[in-house]
Amino acid sequence: MPEYEKAMRPEDITRLFVERSNAGDADGVAELYEEDAVLAFPPGSTTVGRAAIRELWARFLADRPHFEPEEPLPTLLSGDIALTSTPPKDGSGARAQVVRRQPDGSWLRVLDQPEFTPPAR
Repeated sequence: MPEYEKAMRPEDITRLFVERSNAGDADGVAELYEEDAVLAFPPGSTTVGRAAIRELWARFLADRPHFEPEEPLPTLLSGDIALTSTPPKDGSGARAQVVRRQPDGSWLRVLDQPEFTPPAR
């Protein structure tokens, strides 16, 4: 497996996700998650664990979708846990992730909610 750049700040994960997804690199995307991470995707379900996340992204990236970088909102940090988020460019809601600092100082996703939609009024 290649040596991947590590997210040394919580906000780096979003950039690395876009770069690796656009390269079709499901292994690289999965390396942004802890071994037992939970991803709320596809919509309405969850994918649990790095191996399952890798398989999901391999299928999803096979169609070669293109991701645009999104400017992260301010990170909320408490010790070794952080909440990161980005507003989708299409204004369709929000994205949020809980990330944890690793022993080497890098950060990985623990919980990933890639799609929040505004509540119905």
